[in-house]
Amino acid sequence: MRVIADLCLVPLGVGLSVSKEIAVCERILKEAGLETKLHAYGTNIEGEWDQVFDAIKRCHEALHAMGVPRISSNLRFGTRIDRAQTIDDKIRSVEEKLAT
Repeated sequence: MRVIADLCLVPLGVGLSVSKEIAVCERILKEAGLETKLHAYGTNIEGEWDQVFDAIKRCHEALHAMGVPRISSNLRFGTRIDRAQTIDDKIRSVEEKLAT
């Protein structure tokens, strides 16, 4: 089953900047073959259910292995079975309505 997820992963105990840790997670998501769109407070992820959730688990594991003592993540996700829909489809639909 396909899923579109919005992941906000926050490494705690590593200082004010977390861009190094987020870059590690972005690489993991890309290496998993997932479609992603990084945004200011998280990442949209698109792919098969098991691949998405396995990659998120690997993000946590990799950051803990780097010495991050604590990670807080928020995850929103949705599925649909009536038709195929991508992240870009969802964005394009709103942009089209804004243009009118």
